[in-house]
Amino acid sequence: MTEAIVNLIINFLLGLIFTSIGIYAARRKDPMWFWSGSTVSPQEIRDIPAYNRANGLMWCLYAIPFYLAGILYFCSPQLGIALILLVVFPGIPVLIWNYYRIRKTYHR
Repeated sequence: MTEAIVNLIINFLLGLIFTSIGIYAARRKDPMWFWSGSTVSPQEIRDIPAYNRANGLMWCLYAIPFYLAGILYFCSPQLGIALILLVVFPGIPVLIWNYYRIRKTYHR
């Protein structure tokens, strides 16, 4: 039981981090970046608010499986772990692909 509670806390903290990034991205005035240490020039983006909302939505949607995995772990630890592995390993390339799709959509 303790293991499930620790897992729940960790997954909820991770979900909260990604949700916070999403909220931060959606509220920014300047274009949100994806890569650490990089920036996106405002001149590159034709609709900054829409671009930032799309980025924010992407991060918030990425957070959902972390919340679900924490709860799912109580019912089945194997399913909870499998969901996390799917979100982290195949999920990160999907996240990158989605960011490039967003950037292409709003690029000048």
